[in-house]
Amino acid sequence: MSNASTSEVAVLKTSYGEITIAFWSDVAPKTVENFKKLAREHFYDGTAFHRIIKGFMIQGGCPNTKEGENGQPGTGGPGYKLKAEFNAKSHVRGVVSMARSAHPDSAGSQFFICHGDAKFLDRQYTAFGQVIKGDEVLEQLANVPTKSGGGGEKSTPIDRVALESVKIVVQ
Repeated sequence: MSNASTSEVAVLKTSYGEITIAFWSDVAPKTVENFKKLAREHFYDGTAFHRIIKGFMIQGGCPNTKEGENGQPGTGGPGYKLKAEFNAKSHVRGVVSMARSAHPDSAGSQFFICHGDAKFLDRQYTAFGQVIKGDEVLEQLANVPTKSGGGGEKSTPIDRVALESVKIVVQ
């Protein structure tokens, strides 16, 4: 299935509609493969976008956001860390990138979708794809009302913003 006319994309089904993401395997091959692996294992199904900053980004992929989990949202992962694949892709609206802690090689499952221009993140976070369909859903998600969370940042959605499923499909 490696002919040039077919490629795999991710379809994120949210409580607000679907967002389709094309991958940048050329600049972040291990990150893309990890995201696909987690999606195929249903790791992301039933999670939520737990951090929303309008004009900046929406963040999801934390297993602690699943119903019934009691870990702090934003602190969970798959149980391993990825080596960063920093690249020249710019963090502009629609770009998908890996969330991480202060350590460069600390990403696991959490990702964010840029809602605005975030070029100050360039070459410091692993950008691995971009939204190719569903920009209007990204806009709706970015406009969800938020409240202050644990760190005082007003980025926690007041109502749950579900990531119902992530499917890898050939288009």
